[in-house]
Amino acid sequence: MTDHREVRASDHDRERVAEMLRVAVTEGRITLEELDERVTGAYTARTLGELDDVIADLPRSGVLVPAGSAASLVPLSGAADLELHTGSGRVEQVGRWQVPQRVSAKAGRWGKVRIDFTRADCPHREVLLDVEITSWFGDITVLVPRGWRVRDEDVVRRWMGSVHNHPPEPLAPEGVTVRLTGYVQTGDVWVKYRRAAT
Repeated sequence: MTDHREVRASDHDRERVAEMLRVAVTEGRITLEELDERVTGAYTARTLGELDDVIADLPRSGVLVPAGSAASLVPLSGAADLELHTGSGRVEQVGRWQVPQRVSAKAGRWGKVRIDFTRADCPHREVLLDVEITSWFGDITVLVPRGWRVRDEDVVRRWMGSVHNHPPEPLAPEGVTVRLTGYVQTGDVWVKYRRAAT
């Protein structure tokens, strides 16, 4: 029987390890410099063994196993409650909707993600929004009501990746903080502050 460490890694395996690394940096287990280095290692890994090596010193609830088995990686605790992922199309969350505590947005080549919080019902004081853009032409747009605050210091920018975020006013007493985490290798995250829709 083939040792699982020699099995070829799938894109899904690499994405799961990259997510573990992003969680580790938000918990203070690794630095932003280490995150950059390790994420590069994860995306260039050929086997599950190489992926194991990237996260060998980090706590995890499961181990990597070959894709196609019962599970390719045990899900992380606190996984995103809403996933807005697209490779090359457009996906959006708009209108009236209930905001979960954790949201994940990913855009690939020509991918466009739009998240509009201006008419959403948000029971939380803070929302975690994990972003990932790995293509020159990927974009994620985040619209929030004035009085909310979007914090982006935890987003790793690499190469031509950018986050455009210019809050027009301080956080309001009843405002919500949206904390961005993740990895922008190329492409752009656009944060726009709008008057709350009625």
